[in-house]
Amino acid sequence: MTVLIIGGSGFLGAELIRQAAAAGHTTAATYATKPGDASRAEWYPLDLRDVERLDAVMAEARPHLVVNASSRKADWAVTAEGPVRLAQAAVKYGSRLVHVSSDAVFSGARVHYDETCLPDPVTPYGAAKAAAETGVLAVHPEAVVARTSLIVGGRRSVHENAVHEFAAGTRDGVLFTDDIRCPVHVADLAAALLELASCDASGIHHLAGADAVSRHELGTLIARREGLDVSLPEGLRAHSTLPGALDVRLDSRATQRKLTTTLRGARQFCMATGVTAHPVGP
Repeated sequence: MTVLIIGGSGFLGAELIRQAAAAGHTTAATYATKPGDASRAEWYPLDLRDVERLDAVMAEARPHLVVNASSRKADWAVTAEGPVRLAQAAVKYGSRLVHVSSDAVFSGARVHYDETCLPDPVTPYGAAKAAAETGVLAVHPEAVVARTSLIVGGRRSVHENAVHEFAAGTRDGVLFTDDIRCPVHVADLAAALLELASCDASGIHHLAGADAVSRHELGTLIARREGLDVSLPEGLRAHSTLPGALDVRLDSRATQRKLTTTLRGARQFCMATGVTAHPVGP
C-alpha cells in the first residue's frame, strides 16, 4: 500500500512516516519549506493552496491512503480550504483519506465533548479547523476526521521544549493551571490514525489521551520525567489576554473501543524516562 502523508516534515507527520514505513508501506510525504528524513519517504513540495500542484503530486504518488497532518494555524486558505481541495483530489484518485482535526473546534462551554458534539469554535484557528471538517466530509463522506488534543512525545514537541526552556530559565511566561486538555502521545496518535485508516471507519472520531490535565500539570509531569526542576511558573489563562477555550476534554471512549491501539493518558506516558514508541498499528 502507498501512503501519502501531507505535512510529513511536522512533528506528527514524521511519526506517521516512521510507522508507515516500519509497517512495510511505500511511503510518500509532502513539505512546505523543508523535507524530512529522505531515507523513509519520497518527498514532494506542496502548498495546499495550489490546486494544480496538488493534482500533480496525487497523480505521481497514486496513494491508496492520504493522511492530512498539515496545518498553518488560522490561515484560512491552508487550514480551512486546503483540506477540502485535498478531499476532492482523494475522491478523484480513489484514495482513502484521514484528516487530522483539533479540539480547538470547541468553546469549552460544556467541557466534555464526544463525537456527537457540534463544533462551536471561539478562535479563528478553531473556525478554520471546523470549516475543514465540514468540507472534507461533504466532499468525501467515507473520509475519517480525527480530532485530537495536545501532542507530546519523543522529546520533540513544543510542550516538552517549553518545559526545558522554563526549567533552564530561558523562557518567559507561565504554564496555565486552568487550561485543561487531554494530551496524547504522538506514537499512540499515529498508530491510531493508521489503524482507523485500515478499517471501515468514517466520519468523526476522537483521538485524545485518557487523562485531563492542565498545561501546568503536563509541564510538571514532563519535568519530573526528565529530571528537571518541577517548580515551573504558573498562572491563570482566565487572567490573560489569550483567546480560546479554557477547559476542553475530548471523550475518546467510543473510538477507543474500535481500536487495538491504546490512547494512554499523560500521567501514564510521562511516568518513566526514556519513553519508548508505541507499537506500530496495522
